[in-house]
Formats: sequence, structure tokens, C-alpha cells
Amino acid sequence: MTFITASLIIGIIATAIFDLWGLLVAVLRRQPRPRWDMAGRWFWHMAQGRFRHDDMAALRPVGGESLLGWVLHYVIGVIYAALIPLIWGMDWLEHPTLAPALIVGVVTVLAGWLLMSPGMGNGIAASRAPHPWTVRGLQLAAHVVFGLGLWIGALIYSM
Repeated sequence: MTFITASLIIGIIATAIFDLWGLLVAVLRRQPRPRWDMAGRWFWHMAQGRFRHDDMAALRPVGGESLLGWVLHYVIGVIYAALIPLIWGMDWLEHPTLAPALIVGVVTVLAGWLLMSPGMGNGIAASRAPHPWTVRGLQLAAHVVFGLGLWIGALIYSM
């Protein structure tokens, strides 16, 4: 039970910190907030057997896509949190160190670059975005923040 409880707590905290960071960046850059409804639409289409689209926004909205996007976003955060004790051992939960959390945070950006971005029509690592290097930099920064969130979540869990 410790593993599941720890993964839930750490993953939820880290994902919430990731989301707060995304909101802060959106406000400071005066840009729209992250669109988890589009992710929900993408996940829904994956369940139907279609994994790649030219333009997610051009597809007809799916009922409940926003909720689906948000829920799966947090589920994935919990799964990523579970990777740390699986790779570095359960002792990490009692004595969390920053390096494993940052490694997982940074490496997980690859899922966005290699799966989500092309699947949603933005090309590998946002290569089809108007300013791909800006998008990549912001995504990498967000995943560093997610890694910090994993560590913070683990520190809170270990108290």
C-alpha cells in the first residue's frame, strides 16, 4: 500500500505544481492556458484506435474531453511518480533526493515530444509549431518544474 499511496500523493502534488507553473507562464506571457481538453480529445480518439491527427483543434469536440484530459493528465503524473521508487528503490520514499526526481521530470518531456506532440498534429517536439524552439524550451522548463514537484511531493510524503 505504501507504494500506491506514495505514488498518488507525490504524483498529484507534482502535477499540481506543474499546472500552477503552466498557469503562471500563461499569465506572464499573456497566452492562453494549457488546453487539457485537447489532450482529452486526443486520448478519446486513441481509445477509438486513432493515434495521430493533423490538427486536434479541427476535430469535432468530444463530450467530457476536458474532464478526460485533466484526469488522465493527473493519472500520468502519478505513473511518473511511481517510476522513481521502481527505479531507485523504496528507500527513496523515506529519504528523497533531488536527482532522481529531476531525471524523471526531464526524461518525461520526451513523451510529450515524441508521442503527444506528433499525435496531436504538432510534429515531433513541436516542429510544426510557429516557434518550435520556444515551445520546446517552455516544455522542458515545465518538466524541470515537474521534477522539482516530484521531489517536493516526496519530501511532504516522507514527513
